[in-house]
Amino acid sequence: MIVNIEQDAEVLLTQTAIVTEHTLYAEQVYKIGGFPITNSLLNTWLAVLAVAVFGLYFRTKIKLIPRGVQNFLEAVVEALLDVFDSVTGSRAKTFKFFPFIFSFFVFILINNWLGLLPGIGSIGQVVAENGEKLFIPFFRGGTADLNTTFALAVIGVAASHIFGITAVGGWNYFNKFINLKVLFEMPKKIFKEPAVLIVNPIKFFVGLLEIISELAKIASLSFRLFGNIFAGEVLVAATAAILAYGLPIPFMFLEVMVGAIQALIFAMLILTYLTMMTAAEEH
Repeated sequence: MIVNIEQDAEVLLTQTAIVTEHTLYAEQVYKIGGFPITNSLLNTWLAVLAVAVFGLYFRTKIKLIPRGVQNFLEAVVEALLDVFDSVTGSRAKTFKFFPFIFSFFVFILINNWLGLLPGIGSIGQVVAENGEKLFIPFFRGGTADLNTTFALAVIGVAASHIFGITAVGGWNYFNKFINLKVLFEMPKKIFKEPAVLIVNPIKFFVGLLEIISELAKIASLSFRLFGNIFAGEVLVAATAAILAYGLPIPFMFLEVMVGAIQALIFAMLILTYLTMMTAAEEH
């Protein structure tokens, strides 16, 4: 008996149900020059495009007397300035950090909300893998991917160190983490202040702990944002699977609030790090 293996495999594949799952990782949609393009990366590009288009369009509509959208946006900016002042302690520092922090806020906010739009996560392609049909969406919330949140955390923490170096100087900033000053002071003070034999090594060890705390900042920032947004998407998807009409709506409104709150928390934490790293010159 002659068996057509390819035909039988095709029939078996068509009879296989399509598997839809919410994975922790972003799925690859395309590949350009050997570089994988994931659905979360496409979503972040869409967010950047939306910001760029709106910014260029709104730039031509700015008027001396604000009305409509401009009036609303100016009220939002003024409210954020007041909130940021409570962290920095002065409007001058707030103006210094505001463009950087506000960029974080807007980018994260748009990515959080894009994941709730119709079609995001529900429109995609079906691929065959290991005898199964897998559904891969073309778009996925950018901040629901740990790679995106990790990159944002690294940029924010690295920027706090750059601002800190410019504020206090490279040598002083280096000694905050690897405190060579206290080691160099020990031979000079050992006879006058014998306690330096105990105190200065402790200070040096505390500086090394600061390095660990900086790594912890990156982990906490990235996992907090990723965990909240990913859990929200899973919750909305689960409620939609139970009852597609009506049931997900309250949870979607909840996720709109969560998206705004998480964007503000991330921005405020980065602002706090910037303020802490640049405040050393005053002490």
